[in-house]
Amino acid sequence: MAGFADLNLPQGPDKKSLQSLLEAAAHLGYSAVALNHVIDFKEKKQEIVKPVSPLELFPSLPIVQGTSKRIKVLTRLTLVVSDPSHCNLLRSTSANIRLYDIIAVFPKTEKLFHIACTTLDVDLVCINVTEKLPFYFRRPPVNMAIDRGIFFELLYAPAIKDSTMRRYTISNAISLMQICKGKNIVISSAAERPLELRGPYDVSNLGLLFGLSESEAKAAVSTNCRATILHGETRKTACGVVYTVKKPRKVEEEETPLPACKKVKTQA
Repeated sequence: MAGFADLNLPQGPDKKSLQSLLEAAAHLGYSAVALNHVIDFKEKKQEIVKPVSPLELFPSLPIVQGTSKRIKVLTRLTLVVSDPSHCNLLRSTSANIRLYDIIAVFPKTEKLFHIACTTLDVDLVCINVTEKLPFYFRRPPVNMAIDRGIFFELLYAPAIKDSTMRRYTISNAISLMQICKGKNIVISSAAERPLELRGPYDVSNLGLLFGLSESEAKAAVSTNCRATILHGETRKTACGVVYTVKKPRKVEEEETPLPACKKVKTQA
């Protein structure tokens, strides 16, 4: 199984808090995290800036618990769209957009959710978990997003902070599961403090409350995250990505004795 990942750690101005989040994530066993830069066009007009390299922010990355490897830090851009005109930025060939490892969109209306699932070139579609959804999920756009390799993201940190948000989180997640049948789900934290982070096995258990099966819940914090990262690499290259895995040799193949007829020939 692929390593565990948390694809949503808010990128704030304080480097010390980010460093503590990375250390907590590595201690909990996450092998990869994504620093999330959010742009909300409704608040004010913002420009997409060039992502800051993780090496510039963190001169030394923490080592993942139980391994000898350092945690992998990715860059992510999330666009909060409340008007169809906001989607034009994703359709444009912006040089700064291509520099991000993961592109996510947070649609506020049913029309924008349909556009995000069917036409936008993104890796993640964020589901609102802090309030009641203003629309119902429909099967055609969800199935098209699954066919296009787009994943749906659910957050669990808001459910830790407030009981009302916890109710909305579970309710909205179950509504999505009834349509997508547990496919292409990613569960992230959006934790602003280390205390809001949970271990990958605790998060997979939380996925059972969302209506996921045991295997689907584990995939939501491991293999689906890996597929999202590969989808982002494919989007950046505009061609494709080949991922190879070395197949271990079986002990039986190495120690299989030669047949008697071959032994005679070799001895002769």
